[in-house]
Amino acid sequence: MLQTVIFIGRSGCGKGTQADLLKNRIARFDEEKRQILYVESGEHFRKFIRGENFSSKLSKKIYDVDERQPDFLACWMWTNILINELDENMHLVFDGAPRALDEAEILTSALKFYKRKSPAVIYINVSRKWSEERLLARGRKDDLNLSKIDKRLDWFDKDVIPAVEYFRQNPYYRFFEINGEQTIEQVHAEIVGEYDYSSKD
Repeated sequence: MLQTVIFIGRSGCGKGTQADLLKNRIARFDEEKRQILYVESGEHFRKFIRGENFSSKLSKKIYDVDERQPDFLACWMWTNILINELDENMHLVFDGAPRALDEAEILTSALKFYKRKSPAVIYINVSRKWSEERLLARGRKDDLNLSKIDKRLDWFDKDVIPAVEYFRQNPYYRFFEINGEQTIEQVHAEIVGEYDYSSKD
């Protein structure tokens, strides 16, 4: 069975780490050795704002004042990847998208277009305080200033939580809420226990 997995959660919750671990597990147990398309929008945005075209410059202005990028641009990031790179026999893992209700609805239309069956949403739930501590500790350029971190966490509460609830209530998706305030190994074990059980044919 082709796997379609969406990781969602506050900044600092460990989405990327857990996505990598699950990708490795999917690859290890796939007897057909199919490829995995990994869609990580954050890195694509960082590359995009370094560009010289008009859109990149406008996007960088938004980035420089710590505002959220518009939904149409976020959708363009991952739709461009799907259109150019997705093959019919690939597993699909999303990390960092969608970030708003409108984007979640557009993603649903894309997954149905590609006839993806039973996509899973893994919501790694951590408190705001946990997120702040992890972001400050990792020391990335975007994470050195607490006011910048708090702005991103405000976006999550305002914009991403409605998308989380949309996934939770939508019968098209298999929704899993995971306690992210554990060790990396414990979070992975919880994901494997919930996700593997649900994905049996």
